[in-house]
Amino acid sequence: MKITCQRDILANAFVLAASIAPSRSPKEILQNVKVTAAGDKITLMATDQEVGIRLDVTEGIEVETEGTALLPVARTGPILRESNDETITIETDEAGIKISGSRSKFRLPGNNPDEFPSVHEFDESKYHQISTRTFREMLRRTVFATDSESSRYALGGVLLEMEESSVIAVGTDGRRLARMEGTGESVGGHATSGMTTIVPTRAIGLIERALSEKDDFVEVASRGNDLLIRTPRAVISSRLVEGRYPNWRQVLPQRENAIQIDVVVGPLFAALRQAAIVTDLDSRGVDFTFADGTLKLEAKTADLGESQIELPIAYDGESITLTMDHRYLADFCKVMDNESTVVMEIESAKSPALLQTDDGYAYVIMPMARDR
Repeated sequence: MKITCQRDILANAFVLAASIAPSRSPKEILQNVKVTAAGDKITLMATDQEVGIRLDVTEGIEVETEGTALLPVARTGPILRESNDETITIETDEAGIKISGSRSKFRLPGNNPDEFPSVHEFDESKYHQISTRTFREMLRRTVFATDSESSRYALGGVLLEMEESSVIAVGTDGRRLARMEGTGESVGGHATSGMTTIVPTRAIGLIERALSEKDDFVEVASRGNDLLIRTPRAVISSRLVEGRYPNWRQVLPQRENAIQIDVVVGPLFAALRQAAIVTDLDSRGVDFTFADGTLKLEAKTADLGESQIELPIAYDGESITLTMDHRYLADFCKVMDNESTVVMEIESAKSPALLQTDDGYAYVIMPMARDR
């Protein structure tokens, strides 16, 4: 194999593929990125045997001799990152791999590419086609609520429910829940069954990085114990999390007498950051008191002091105080635009708070017991 390519283009693609390769593994072969050069493109492949990626690179590539090679992540990554050469040539021979530019030359040992495990291709006839922008937003607004460290393995990923034109993503750690609805097109009658299509949090991060704003659509297929994602330049495969997701619909409050208050995200987040200054890991609760046209945020920690921040709101009803973990509300604010208006629904000190937007996003925060 012999290829010449623009260094920055190859480096960016290599970083994405290499993020899958484990830094330590009993199977050392997995600590490589497999490169296949054919026609007018190269394909980078990496896997940890749970998550895999096939990444096509066509821009800035010249294939002089077709072939296959294994590039060790620990050495190739730094070479591509630190080199000042605009173009890089990668060539294999019996002695190994030679990486060279106009002012640099490296020789690395080569392993047998045939020993590298296969990485799934996307050959599905049944899948959902979803707007890339919608799918990325669905993942971004739910993945933060997952709990990869929980003994309840099903909480360590995002649930995807896909039926006909409906696509729903859900993330929860048992103390808060994020759900976003979107639309898509079912091709070939594709649909998920039950609540078992749980995509691990680690795979979600890779999918987000692989999605490009230049792409109009992404194709998503649930197949047995795997999920496959196809974009114009990449195919990502992931084993699904074992287990059954909790019935998230029972968590979303359905209340007739709850109070709904419009709140702008930016001012709410600013007030929350101020109130949280006197909190710590043991005292995370912030009291939210709704009364007399004002939302009052109060926190108190024995060693750090007290805070009281006021925010004007359109509510003049009976006083309601709800205590929430400030981190959970902050996570919600971080995935929203500061100018966004959300509807905050509250009922009592013992009932969860529900935040909703007009684009299908809902976020539930369970209340904390008040210490004062």
